[in-house]
Amino acid sequence: MPEEESEEFIRVRLPRGGEFLGVVEQRLGGSRSKVKCFDGKARVCRIPGRLKRKLWIRENDIVLVEPWELDNEKGDIIFKYKPVHLPILKKKGLMKDVSTDNF
Repeated sequence: MPEEESEEFIRVRLPRGGEFLGVVEQRLGGSRSKVKCFDGKARVCRIPGRLKRKLWIRENDIVLVEPWELDNEKGDIIFKYKPVHLPILKKKGLMKDVSTDNF
């Protein structure tokens, strides 16, 4: 059998409801980070307690943010995308204004 490029099926979590994609701009300490969301707002986001030990983020990571209902300037980081997922997000049109050269 000749070597053929076989496409693997990769499942990617997409934003639902009021969730937004964002880029981590700065780590603030205490499981908080400043995230520039793709809806144009910069939010101070935290990692919820159930994900604190599982979700390790750094600057320039692409994350999924769920804004708080009462204060739209804050939110929770609920998912971190791996570099393998970024071309799929770009193909779906969710990452139009971000270059993936740094990721």
